[in-house]
Amino acid sequence: MAEVKNLRTGAETGLSALFEAGRKSFATEEAIGREEAFRFFEATGLPSRRVEAFKYTDLRAAITEAAPPAEAPSAEAARKAVAAAKGFSAIEAARLTFVNGHLIRALSDLSGLPEGVTVTPINDAMGKGDARLTRLAPVAQARENAIYQLNTAFLADGALITVAPGAKPALPLHLRFVGTGAEAFSTATRVLVDIGEGAEVTILESHEGPDGLTYQPNDAMDVRIETGGVFRHARTNREGDAAVALSTLSVRLDDGAQLESVAVVTGAVLSRHQIFLNIAGEGTNVVVNGAAMLRRGQLADSTLLADHAAVGGVGREQFKTVIDGDATGVFQGKIIVRQAAQQTDGKMKSDCLLLTDEGQMMNKPELEIFADDVACGHGATCGAPDEDLLFYLMARGLPRPLAQSLLVQAFLGEAVESVTHEGARAALIGEIEAWLAARG
Repeated sequence: MAEVKNLRTGAETGLSALFEAGRKSFATEEAIGREEAFRFFEATGLPSRRVEAFKYTDLRAAITEAAPPAEAPSAEAARKAVAAAKGFSAIEAARLTFVNGHLIRALSDLSGLPEGVTVTPINDAMGKGDARLTRLAPVAQARENAIYQLNTAFLADGALITVAPGAKPALPLHLRFVGTGAEAFSTATRVLVDIGEGAEVTILESHEGPDGLTYQPNDAMDVRIETGGVFRHARTNREGDAAVALSTLSVRLDDGAQLESVAVVTGAVLSRHQIFLNIAGEGTNVVVNGAAMLRRGQLADSTLLADHAAVGGVGREQFKTVIDGDATGVFQGKIIVRQAAQQTDGKMKSDCLLLTDEGQMMNKPELEIFADDVACGHGATCGAPDEDLLFYLMARGLPRPLAQSLLVQAFLGEAVESVTHEGARAALIGEIEAWLAARG
């Protein structure tokens, strides 16, 4: 019988041509498995709705052209783009700045880098054959994901961040990603955060770019949290209104490790933030939340896989979506509890607030449990603002738009109130208020 092959799209053909053309300029391939990553992508192609994990986000149909990898911007262009960037800008922090996917050292500020934290540009690490590169890609399921492998294949820049055992820096580290330009481009950055035994760190991540420009960022962060370590993470997506923004967070947790991650989405015409958790240690504590505010035809996909493989893990995942107009929200969440992961306590929920009749929400929460001594549950809700609550507020003199805004803010606030860092929490609340103000 003849072998049946899918016809390649123009974007897939273009990506192959770009990979071959850029081969000579890529940093050391062996260090990160660049060649193997692209061959994996070629074999699978851009995910379509036939792939269960992309059932509601058909990238094969959405990405019609392959944007070329961005060149490093001029000093003046980078300076102007960063001057306009707003994400977490008011917070005192050490900063790494990436413009069009390239580290801009002159616009970074590591003078306040706390003791016990080291930052190495990933290109420097690849040039020296840094042993820490072997700690990339800590979660097996991420390595089976075409978008993550595409990031590896085209990886242009990034950083290796190491937190020494026992270090507990007070200041956060802000990773600032900014896009600029007049023509379509793509970026691929990777950050590895290696947290030593008993160490704690807070990392803020902001992504923003210009409206009206079809650019394609593909960013990934790998995190390893050793015994008793704590990783606190807040992320904003304020990408331009024509961007197709793909991002991956993959985290491995050892015994007693703690993870706190919150992602807020307001930008990009299409975005997918995928989270892969390998809960390998006993007695871990995981809080992963998300808040998405969508309008004008946007599609935002939050996809989570939490794989519990050890005893006594606690997980709390809560995702909130507000949809205005004809936008589409997607939540896919899966908790796996291995046979060895007895006494796992996992709760996952997705809630959606529809402000108009034109919007839609796709929810797919799942449990896959192989242990018999667990307390796990999932749920999903979707509906319009409560008319009784609106009436209550309006009866006290508030106009309907303001009353509705207060309800939306309270609804989304549940997702961001878990943020430990006070300045980051205030900044995320500011994102919610700005979106509501722009809505009018």
